[in-house]
Amino acid sequence: MPSANDDKPKPPTAREIGAYGERVAVVFLKTKGFEIVTTNYRTRYGEIDIIATDSEYLVFAEVKTRRNTNYGLPTEAVDFRKQAKLRKTADRWMQSNQHVLLQPRFDIIEVYTTDPNLPAVRWIPNAF
Repeated sequence: MPSANDDKPKPPTAREIGAYGERVAVVFLKTKGFEIVTTNYRTRYGEIDIIATDSEYLVFAEVKTRRNTNYGLPTEAVDFRKQAKLRKTADRWMQSNQHVLLQPRFDIIEVYTTDPNLPAVRWIPNAF
């Protein structure tokens, strides 16, 4: 016999929340004039959430999505180990692509989903 709890919607998984934050970040960067080159670029070293360009920069963006800051700021999750993985992954991408004339930069985009209808975005250009 089904219980009353079967009718309740399940909360989103961490992966779903992350994917939502990345979609929000893509829209945000586009409104700032960036062209999205690719998303979710993976190598054996790691993954870069968004690679984008404008007239000056080749941006490797790490997106961190949170419901709140109970466990710290999202940027705190991008520690020196994560930064090293992102740099190696970006190096691999640059070796096989033609955006070498642009200045590379690593940004962090924080997405807060406190209100899912109106997510808050905090953009940290040249974060590391």
